[in-house]
Amino acid sequence: MMNPFRRLSIVRIGAAAAMTVLAGTAWAQDDAVVATVNGQPVTEADLEIAMADLGQQFAQLPAEQRRAAALSAVIEIRLLAAQAESEGLGDTEEFQRRMDMLRQRALHSTYIDEQIASKVTDEAVRAAYDEQVSAMPAREEVRARHILVPTEEEAVAVIEQLDEGGDFEAIAKEKSQDGAAAQGGDLGYFGPGQMVPEFEQAAFAMEVGAHSAEPIQTQFGWHVIKVEDKREQQPPAFEEVQEQFRSVLLRQTYMDTLEDLRQGAEIDISDPELKAAIEPAAEPAPAGEAPAEAAPAEEAPAADE
Repeated sequence: MMNPFRRLSIVRIGAAAAMTVLAGTAWAQDDAVVATVNGQPVTEADLEIAMADLGQQFAQLPAEQRRAAALSAVIEIRLLAAQAESEGLGDTEEFQRRMDMLRQRALHSTYIDEQIASKVTDEAVRAAYDEQVSAMPAREEVRARHILVPTEEEAVAVIEQLDEGGDFEAIAKEKSQDGAAAQGGDLGYFGPGQMVPEFEQAAFAMEVGAHSAEPIQTQFGWHVIKVEDKREQQPPAFEEVQEQFRSVLLRQTYMDTLEDLRQGAEIDISDPELKAAIEPAAEPAPAGEAPAEAAPAEEAPAADE
């Protein structure tokens, strides 16, 4: 399984309901009539379909305006669709091909919703999280403060102040030249690989409560470090990452289902160029959508903050 604690491919599945809107049929349970067009009813269900299918266009509208905009869209569609029918545009071969594709897209989305997404239960998501957490290797985290100054001489002077009993937080607020100075140089907890190597090596080698005996040079300047605490790295809370796990499981279930169907299907690509492009291609995303990447669950502090 892909690791949701790292980078995730997020599956986003949208309903292709345009053919249902054109036909003026009810998709939802609510059949209350809100208007008629040439004697044909427009129901609340029709508005729901329109709002789902035209979601991107409606996204910029205030919520209270979307229902009216959906009705306007349905009226426009009904009027133009009726005119197209009267002119015979619905009888052309091209139109029938487009309708067939719309029907297949709607069936594709319905199958995903009813036969694939339904398998990704809350219990399955929690189990995937627990499995991932139990498989994570133990890693130590350090909580440290630092004072960053431009020269080695200034860093040495800071160490001398600390050796004489100076308060690290107060000195950091006064002299440190980075974004953490206002917090007394506090960088929070960080694990291996989250700081520049020289800084990380020094911090992990120190005892809790100790400050560095020698200045540490990095690309950002000269650091004096104090280690506040060490602990085993904590995984993100389930509530913070459950939707990422759900997306990973949804994608995995989709791909497993698709692979089973491919194994039982006869697919012959006669165009040599398409055959060469399709067969070695990476696994496709559902509904033809490009997968999006999620940021790591928790941003680590950087040494130059």
